[in-house]
Amino acid sequence: MLKTGLLITLVIIAGLIYIYNKAVQYKNYVAEAFATMDVYLKKRWDLLPNLLETVKQYTAYEKGILTDVTKIRAQNYANLSLHDKINTNVELSNLLPKINAIAENYPDLKSNQTYTLLMQQMSDIENDIANSRKYYNGTVRELNTFLQIFPINILTAACGFKQAEMFEISADERRNIKVE
Repeated sequence: MLKTGLLITLVIIAGLIYIYNKAVQYKNYVAEAFATMDVYLKKRWDLLPNLLETVKQYTAYEKGILTDVTKIRAQNYANLSLHDKINTNVELSNLLPKINAIAENYPDLKSNQTYTLLMQQMSDIENDIANSRKYYNGTVRELNTFLQIFPINILTAACGFKQAEMFEISADERRNIKVE
């Protein structure tokens, strides 16, 4: 009888250890996925001033959009929290199509080599961000699902594990771009 009780206790302890370690593993996957995406978000963050400077040279009176991007960029990226990085980059994603729309009105700008190179780099970075966003959201889904499963949710909540935030597009990004 004592052996059976000891065996059951050991199985329960082993199960709790397994659940805790699995939660840590998922949490680390989310952190790694965000770190990967963060590299691309930072690249975009650093590329924007060059793109804006090139656009400014051609569009002296198109200041509204350029001012908005400059205002967002005035923040120190390194000091932003994960939540703020997500929200700030959603704002930037909403402004990038507007920069493209400005270029449509300025044929000289579109043919400028520096602008073309910067836009190609921006396009590459946007593709990298999209791919890393998918990976990040997939790892967040795995973590959040694991943390919600009963009875695992009781142990993980007691240990302080929290669900992670998805990197979702804004309502503006969901709308079709209207070409005029």
